[in-house]
Order: sequence, then structure tokens, then C-alpha cells
Amino acid sequence: MKPIDKRAAPKAKPGSLVKALLYARVSSKEQEKEGFSIPAQCKLLREYALQRQFGIVEEYVDVETAKNTGRTNFGEMVKYLRKHPGVRVILVEKTDRLYRNLKDWVTLDELDVEIHLAKEGVVLSRDSRSSEKFMHGIKVLMAKNYIDNLSEEARKGQMEKAEQGIWPSKAPLGYLNVTAKDGKKVIEPDPVVASVITKLFERYATGQYSLKALTKAAHCDGLIHPKSGNPVPVSTVHTILRNRLYTGLFQWNGRLHHGKHEPLVSIDLWERVQGVLAGRHATPIHSYGYEFAFSGLMTCAECGCAVVAEVKKGKYIYYHCTGHADKGRGGYADCRRKYVREEVLDKTFAGLLDQLHFDEEVLEWVRDALKASHADERREQEQAIERCQTQYKRLEDRLNAMYLDKLDGRIDNAFYNRMSAQWRVEQARLLREIERHGEAQESYMDDGIQLLELARNASQMFTHQAPNEKKRLLNLVLSNCEWNRGEVRTVFRQPFDLLAETAASAVAAQARGDVSLTRHPIWLGFLEAFRTFWVTPQPELLALVKDVGAHVFALGQA
Repeated sequence: MKPIDKRAAPKAKPGSLVKALLYARVSSKEQEKEGFSIPAQCKLLREYALQRQFGIVEEYVDVETAKNTGRTNFGEMVKYLRKHPGVRVILVEKTDRLYRNLKDWVTLDELDVEIHLAKEGVVLSRDSRSSEKFMHGIKVLMAKNYIDNLSEEARKGQMEKAEQGIWPSKAPLGYLNVTAKDGKKVIEPDPVVASVITKLFERYATGQYSLKALTKAAHCDGLIHPKSGNPVPVSTVHTILRNRLYTGLFQWNGRLHHGKHEPLVSIDLWERVQGVLAGRHATPIHSYGYEFAFSGLMTCAECGCAVVAEVKKGKYIYYHCTGHADKGRGGYADCRRKYVREEVLDKTFAGLLDQLHFDEEVLEWVRDALKASHADERREQEQAIERCQTQYKRLEDRLNAMYLDKLDGRIDNAFYNRMSAQWRVEQARLLREIERHGEAQESYMDDGIQLLELARNASQMFTHQAPNEKKRLLNLVLSNCEWNRGEVRTVFRQPFDLLAETAASAVAAQARGDVSLTRHPIWLGFLEAFRTFWVTPQPELLALVKDVGAHVFALGQA
């Protein structure tokens, strides 16, 4: 609100002047430049008050949009009128300065006030003629239609920008609103904050950070609100991690658009972060500040509760069931009293990973076989790409048909927007699958061989890793871990289950006296199953292979 000079306003004196309120408003800076300035309105109304013997007891000014009814000083004026029944006159320049929506009209009508529209030369009160009230009502509706039309045109403009791949609103943290060479308002990476946003996603994708810990790390990197300078709260960090805009894609009005702005993170990284947020790859961080290798990895086989870690005497780590299940399920009290040392679990998991080990001779043969099968794999990749392209075209045909149904009135806009958004997200996924298959044609052999080397050396790696890396490795290799009275029961994820089963069969065959296992049918069966699985490997599995590949090679050479 702008400061008002009240020296020109006549003071109300008992028995001499009728008490009145002055109200002035501009809805934007543009209107203020066009002659609707607050000083001009106030000058007009003060002169009007002098001419008609009104004493202005209070002045209220709003400089904001009137689309919503929550105008600060308009509300204060209404409160004043309710508290002072002796003041029933409002002085205002004209209709659209007082209210521009129906609720404000109804509110003042219920207060039974006398409204003086100085520029229009109209006085409205209970005693006004019906024709005057009718014309006033039309002006109110016209004012509302004006603001509705402005809003509609603004939405059209925003939708048009979105269709062109331009983010049509305020830039989120990490981007800046700028004017491009063609004069269009676009967003571009903030040179100060963009790298912090990228690091935010990279850290959280590891599964080693809680949102609170991630926010603290971001504060250390300098992530603050640009206007206030205050550190961003946890809720803002969560919103950033959920925002697809950082991948170059964004949703507007229920539709997915491919933005022209520079992405700060890859789509694969964003999807991994969504997996961590959903709890699929998260690594719980203990409240004591210790880094526990197996906390949150297992559940109790008796009651289904989580198995957590606890430090005894400042250095010994024990694991036990939380015992938070309903008492009626049984085993509730006993579960919490059963402890196991971390060293015991460490040996148990190392033994499980040792089931993936196989001879160097077998690895060499599998490497050669994968190279020889590259032509077959290429055909499979091409077939997979063709399937994705067929699915993409089918969705495109559905979208076109549904659009015609919307035009013909067979479906409403809400249904069209909802379904088209879902199908466009699926189309985007198919495009990424096509891209992955194309890249897999080049990296198929290298990634597959690195995965086998990772599995072969998993047990040796496990014993040399930090607690958080141990948990990450186990989360990728094992599934459905249960703790049952000191024993661990689990299953291997694909394709490690195939490898463990094949390695066990190979050991049994060797015990029976089979000398040459390199080209044994056991390994031939594994190779075929592995090739089928590796056509479309999981993104998180590929990420793990790339992250630890160098470490695997180092261990192999040690």
C-alpha cells in the first residue's frame, strides 16, 4: 500500500460533516501508468468530499489484482463498516475501482451502505431507483467479464507457450526468467544455482540421504531463496525432486510437453530419484548418526517388522526386530529380545554373494560367446525398437481419435486431458526405451561383461566396502530379505538368480567328475537366459554396473 497524504482530506466534525470512507485501487503497475494512479483517485475523491460536505474518517488503498476477493484493505474497510454502524458512506472513483467480482458486490449490499461513484456521477443506496440498481448491476457484471476475459486470454497465452515448448510461468529454482533474442520470455539455467540442483538429484539418487540430510547438504552448497536469501526448507527440496521440468519435460494443463530449455538432470536420473522417494531404493539413515550396513534391509520372519541396528557400549553393533506388530499376532515380545551381531550378518551376506562366484575360464568363454552373439542381439534390439515404435503409433492414433471425440462432444475436456496426459507420458517412456535400445546396441557387450564381473567379484567387493556401499550392493543383488532367529532368508534378483543357480549346478557337476565345464550345457543355458534378460536391463542395474565397474577391475588386478 502506498503512503497517503491526508492533509487535504476534510476532518469529520460532530454535527457538521457526514462521515465517509475513501477507497482507491489499482490492479496492476500497468494501470497505474495509464492514469489510474492512487494519488489521482484520492485527489478526485477529496475534492468530491469537500463539495458535498463529507468528512473522510479513513482512507483505504489497494494496489493488487482484484481477481480474488482477498484484497487486504478492502477487507479492512468491510471490518470497519461492521464495527462502526454510524459510517455508511463510501467514496470511490467508479464501479470497477470498488469491486470486480460478484462476492464483493453482495458483501457491500448486505452492509446497506451508500456508494458514491464520483466519476460516474451516481449515488447508490437502498432508496435508489430500480433502474439505477439495474444499470449498476450490469456494470458489475461487465467488470467481472473484463477480468474473466483477461484471465482467459492469459491462460490461452500460457497454453500457446507450452505448446511451443516454452515454460509459461515463473522459473523454478535453478532457472532464470530471461528474454530470448526473438523477444520471447524463456527460462535458462541459473549459473549460480543450476549445478546445486543437479548435485541435489545425484545425491538423493544414491539412496543414502534422507530429505532432511539432503536439505542440510544443499544449504552448505548455497541453495537459498533468491529473493529472501533464506535457506530453502525440506518441503521445497521435496518439490524440486518431484519436478519433471528439470529433465526438459514439463506438464501444463494436464499435458506433457517437451521443453526447449536446457535440462539440468537426465530422465534416467530423475526416474531413479522418484524410485528413492517411493521407497524402492531408499537407504534408511539411523537417527543416532551411525552408518549401519544392514538397517532397514531385512524384515522379521515372525512378525513382519523391520530389523534395525543398535549400538551397545559405544562400539558393538547389534540388530534386532523393532517389534512394532500388533500384540495379537504372536511373537511380539520374543522378537525384540533376539539380537544378532553385525559381524555375523556380515559373514552371512558375504557367503550369499559368494554363490555368484565362478571361474575365470568360464568368464572368458562367456565374454567370447557374448561377442559372437552380438549380431543376434542386434536383431533383438531392432525388434524391440520396432515393438516400441508400434506401441507409440497406436497411442498416437488413440490420441487423434480421442481428440475428434472431444470435438464431437462424445467426451468432456476433463476426460480428454486426463487420458491424453497419461498416454503422452507413456509415449515419452517408449521414446526413452527406443533410445536405450539404440544405445544398447553399442554398449550391450561391455555392460553385460561388467555385470558378470561385478557378480563374480561381489563377495570380495563386499568385504572391502563402506557400510552404505554394502547396503547398496545388497539392495541390487538380493530381494525379500528376512531374518529368522539369526538366519537370513533371501532370494537373488534377476539375473543374479540365474547366475547363482548355474554356478551351484556347475559345482555339483564338477563334484561328479565333469572336467570341462567351459562349454558345459549348464553354462550354455545360462548364456541364453542372460542374453534374453539383458536385452532390456533395468536402469538402476546399469547405473550400478557403471558406478562400480572400475572398482571391480581394480579388485581383479589386486
